[in-house]
Amino acid sequence: MCYNSVAMEQFLSYLIVLLAQFIAVMAVVTVHEYAHAFAAYKCGDPTAKFSGRMSLNPMRHFDPLGILMFAVVGFGWAKPVPINPNNFNDYKKGSLWTSAAGVIANYLTAFLFYPLFVLVFYYLLPPLQGKYAANFLYYLFNGLVVFSLSFCVFNLLPVYPLDGFRILDAANTKRGKVYWFLKQYGYHVLLGLILLHFLAGRLPFLGYIDLLGYALDFAIGVFGKPITAFWNWIFGLFGLNVPFIF
Repeated sequence: MCYNSVAMEQFLSYLIVLLAQFIAVMAVVTVHEYAHAFAAYKCGDPTAKFSGRMSLNPMRHFDPLGILMFAVVGFGWAKPVPINPNNFNDYKKGSLWTSAAGVIANYLTAFLFYPLFVLVFYYLLPPLQGKYAANFLYYLFNGLVVFSLSFCVFNLLPVYPLDGFRILDAANTKRGKVYWFLKQYGYHVLLGLILLHFLAGRLPFLGYIDLLGYALDFAIGVFGKPITAFWNWIFGLFGLNVPFIF
């Protein structure tokens, strides 16, 4: 009887964590795709708006496989926003801003949710310690910050079809051998990097060749430190000594 109670409690805790992370992931990818659609519309292309994708409704952007990948390996995707760059008022600027909008929006999301996560972690969770609500709030706000930052960094990788490749494509008119290789085989390269990263998390000896892991750890440190430094400075003005989380 006691064993069953413990097992049920562990199962409920797992479901709560899963629910919190699912909500966080859906929020992050929704902001990302909405930003693409909004930027495209402002640059002259109404395709996403007319397709119903310029929306903050998560179900408009839901991709089951992409969300499953998020849950399994920590990286995923939503349904790509339909964009017709021929409609842009300025082709190059429109392509550049539309490609960059998603990662900018995710970085701003991480920036804005970081202080909320800190306040929840240090001031709201202690009184709720041991309750299901504590787990839910922790993984929800932690997910909103960490997923936003990791999604931003991941999408900046210059591998097709990620935003980093599209940003470079919009900013550069040269089309060398590397460009055409990534254009043709980018999906395979990306899936290979994700698979290697996933396996490295379970087989430590592969960690030495986990290129995606190295890139993300470095980039998250670079991108995350300005966020923690700024908000910790703000907290310091109010006499709050908050340790760095990133």
